[in-house]
Amino acid sequence: MKCFAMFALMLILAPAALAQHQTFAVNPDASEVKMTLNTNHEIVNGTFHIQSGSIDFDRGTPKMSGSVVVLAGSGKTGNGTRDKRMYKEILLVEQHANVSFEPKSYAGVLAPTGDSTIQVTGIFTLLGTPHEITIPMLVHLEGTAATAKAHFSVPYIQWGLKDPSLLIWKAEKEVAIDLSLTGQLSK
Repeated sequence: MKCFAMFALMLILAPAALAQHQTFAVNPDASEVKMTLNTNHEIVNGTFHIQSGSIDFDRGTPKMSGSVVVLAGSGKTGNGTRDKRMYKEILLVEQHANVSFEPKSYAGVLAPTGDSTIQVTGIFTLLGTPHEITIPMLVHLEGTAATAKAHFSVPYIQWGLKDPSLLIWKAEKEVAIDLSLTGQLSK
């Protein structure tokens, strides 16, 4: 009877022992956000600088927390005039210096090492307005090194940004985002 009680206790506590709280500290200098906006005249590509990022997760639960913060005024598309208009009229960087994503949960299995594909749900804040979004993410864990990559679309017009179209120059209503995060894991 004593052995059975000990075995039952081990079964109850096993998930807690396997649960492992970790923090993914993003290295801003090794990470970036790329955007692609299709227009009837050209494809506009740009890169934004990540200011900071830290994501807490526990393999034993689907919960996540933390944030990834992007400097709205850091975007570069290779055209200074277009960039100034983007900062002033579209991203309104004087009022909203940052764009952020706060993960809340994930679906899928995070492997202890190697590649995992998960669905991360969280709050994407643009122009100070929060929007819930689910992003497919490829995560690679190797010892304490970690990367996370995602490709998704943002319906920026629907989310309140000004349409950048001018006269006969027409832009699509969604912008493609490629997120690439590199950093370190800690317990």
